[in-house]
Formats: sequence, structure tokens, C-alpha cells
Amino acid sequence: MVEVDPERFEVMVSEALDGLPEELGELMSNVAVTVQHDGGPAGLLGLYRGIPLTRRSASYGGVLPDRITIFRRAICAICGSDAEVVEQVRRTVVHEVGHHFGIGDARLRELGW
Repeated sequence: MVEVDPERFEVMVSEALDGLPEELGELMSNVAVTVQHDGGPAGLLGLYRGIPLTRRSASYGGVLPDRITIFRRAICAICGSDAEVVEQVRRTVVHEVGHHFGIGDARLRELGW
């Protein structure tokens, strides 16, 4: 396990989001990305909750933002170095953003995420 300072971890998440292709960032709509520093559901590194862009209709509106949560402790627990944490954060962010775009777990795994 690697211990990463909470503020540093949040910077890693921000950098992962900034590393997304600009076109994807512009398409992301009504979604908040947060970090949970303690605990989290067993076996999860990140979690997407919301209505994917592919399932939104013309009647979509007045809803709370979708939420992507990245679990710091879970990611740090499976990494052996700071560099591994950076890479795992990036992979987790991309995976959860994929869910926002309507991509399921099986397809994300096929794509390597």
C-alpha cells in the first residue's frame, strides 16, 4: 500500500481529467467528480452514478448532477508506488467517464480500461 496525501491525490484526479481529449471534456454534461478519501464499497476503485449521456432524452432536465466518485484508499491499497497510483487514478477516471458516455463494464474491459 502507498500512502498518498489527500490533496496530492485530488491533484492526480484533476490531472487525469485534464488529460482527457478536449472533445470528450466538452461533451461531458451535468457530472461532478469527487474523491472519497476513506473507505468505499469493497472491490471498487471508482463509481459512476447517474444517467449516461446515451440514455438522456429531450425530457432530461432539472436533475442533480451525475456523480463520479474516486476512492483514494482503495486505489492506494493496490499500488506499490506513487507512479502506480498516478496510473491507476488515470485508468479509474477514464473508466468512470466511460460510464458517463454509456459504455458498459464489458466493453471498457475490452478497450483496456
